[in-house]
Amino acid sequence: MAAITAEQVKQLRDKTGAGMMECKAALAEANGNMEEAVTLLRKRGLAQAAKRAGRTTAQGLVGSYIHMGGKIGVLVEVNCESDFVARTEGFQNLVKDLAMHVAAADPKWVRREDVTSDAIEKEKNIYRAQMEGSGKPANVIDKIVEGKLGSFYSQFVLLDQPFVRDPNVTITQLVAETSAKTGENITVNRFVRFRVGDSE
Repeated sequence: MAAITAEQVKQLRDKTGAGMMECKAALAEANGNMEEAVTLLRKRGLAQAAKRAGRTTAQGLVGSYIHMGGKIGVLVEVNCESDFVARTEGFQNLVKDLAMHVAAADPKWVRREDVTSDAIEKEKNIYRAQMEGSGKPANVIDKIVEGKLGSFYSQFVLLDQPFVRDPNVTITQLVAETSAKTGENITVNRFVRFRVGDSE
């Protein structure tokens, strides 16, 4: 097993914001491989964030972003458990990233539960129509339709979208990573994206 140096632990802490002992353990498990250790910590962070998911988020920030040229504006509300965390640089950076992401990716809903049943049925009907005449049995078509619906969510639901700055990370993972670093439950409450000239 590779010897883990203090410098490696420091590098991993700087990259992830995780505690010293967590970093040391992840590096040992990854046999000194920095990228593998980052992945391990990210997975653990997501697990810890899931445990915090039920806790009340009554503090937070409303962030804004104006896209270059001033044609698109975004307001996004992100909540956490304490005013202290809302003032931290990591939380504020998350809010900025989310507002910028909404401007670029144009999601329609925050989470899957927000998608209207009409929108889901419309998509399902389109997918079924595409399968007509394929000769596939109904149960196979249903599975294909569900799979395509997952793709629909990743295109239009904010928390399912790949982050515009790093497509390997979903918005859910991005939020969970900040939650892991702060030790608090973080939720994205709502957003508004508007374009100059929109009448809404």
